Amino acid sequence: KASCAEMNIAVDDSGLPEGVRRLLDLAAAASGGKTAGAAKPRESFVARVGTAFLDNVAAFQNQIVFAGAATLAFGNLLRGKARYRPSELGLQIQQCGADALGIVTVISILVGTIVAFMGAVQLKMFGAQMYVADMVAIGMTREMAALMTGIIMAGRTGAAFAAQLGTMQVNEEIDALQTMGFDPMEFLVLPRMLALILMMPLLYIYSTVLGILGGALIGVGLLDLTPMQYWIRTTQIIGLDDIGAGLIKSAVFGVLVAVSGCMRGIQCGRSASAVGEAATQAVVTGILYIIISDAVLSIVFTITGF
Repeated sequence: KASCAEMNIAVDDSGLPEGVRRLLDLAAAASGGKTAGAAKPRESFVARVGTAFLDNVAAFQNQIVFAGAATLAFGNLLRGKARYRPSELGLQIQQCGADALGIVTVISILVGTIVAFMGAVQLKMFGAQMYVADMVAIGMTREMAALMTGIIMAGRTGAAFAAQLGTMQVNEEIDALQTMGFDPMEFLVLPRMLALILMMPLLYIYSTVLGILGGALIGVGLLDLTPMQYWIRTTQIIGLDDIGAGLIKSAVFGVLVAVSGCMRGIQCGRSASAVGEAATQAVVTGILYIIISDAVLSIVFTITGF
């Protein structure tokens, strides 16, 4: 009726039932005489780019604020003033550690075999099969074990953190905690962050060992190396600096995965679809942070000779 009125077209609704006529009148009154399907004018390209830029700046500011709040919560822990449940920390340690061993085992063995096989094809042409042990040992110790474990935990644990906290946000449980005087950063975020900080180095060591074993399968099975030759070469090439670099990376990756997952969960909207979006954003943000930090740490280790 509103569209017809705008075009000066008379509408005869006398043949409609009384209930339908009242419904049309009510809809016209609620819309204020405007067409329900009227589209908003499209913004210019410059306006859309500017809006997107401002949104990204605001999102970056929120990330900085959340990282600062997490740092303050960790500082309260060091001073013995943080309030959290030890049972929650134990549960998160189990979920981040023991429950993740299965997927870490499969991925680590496969990555070790892939790295060894890629090197074996080329090194066998030059009669340098022995150096497959060097490639696998250095690659897994300094890079692949920490990186793959971090990506696994970002997809597995980071998404779980975002979904858990996002669901609590939807159910207004976080608001209830704040009303009762509990800081969500200490009560919810701190146990998850501590669990990943503690478990990631252990998972890294576990992944490194399995990756080297996966490489040994290729070295012994395809390159006619004896297990003792592979073991001796591996122990000769790995140093404490290689293990230290991997441990530092794994701890940093654990912090980044925990912060990204919890941040997306705390910032989740109030709908069911927002929980799924928060989990997706947590995975993307965690992997992005891991890749950037890995590149930065690798450059720093190379410059310092670590």
